[in-house]
Amino acid sequence: MTAQTTNYPDFAGAARGAGTWFSRGVEGVDRAGRGGWIVLTVLGFVFAGPLGLVILGYALFTGRFGRGAHGHRMRHAASAFRSSGNMAFDAYKAETLRRLEEEQESFEAFLERLREAKDKAEFDQFMDERAKTARDANDPVEA
Repeated sequence: MTAQTTNYPDFAGAARGAGTWFSRGVEGVDRAGRGGWIVLTVLGFVFAGPLGLVILGYALFTGRFGRGAHGHRMRHAASAFRSSGNMAFDAYKAETLRRLEEEQESFEAFLERLREAKDKAEFDQFMDERAKTARDANDPVEA
């Protein structure tokens, strides 16, 4: 079995000498993955409510519920605004981020217009079908 590396903050390993039981426990649950953290959190709530809250807070804060967790994204977002020490690169990065934000806003506006057009087309089709049904109901049946 190969060692699994994670991008999690090493809070558990900060006190390697005295707190090894904690770091071993965290590593064990990490090997179980997202499901392991969910089971541990549920068990914490079942046996001791405050313990469940502590486990939930720790798992959310460190992003241990998976790569899609908010903690993981927040670490990347925070690093995007950190200075590299090179003023020219920082200016380029700021301009690129501003441009990307503008593109994202315009794309979101485009998607909103697209949804509105689709909704309008579906509503117009519904109203046409309804009007046709009403005309057919009012017309005498030819025999």
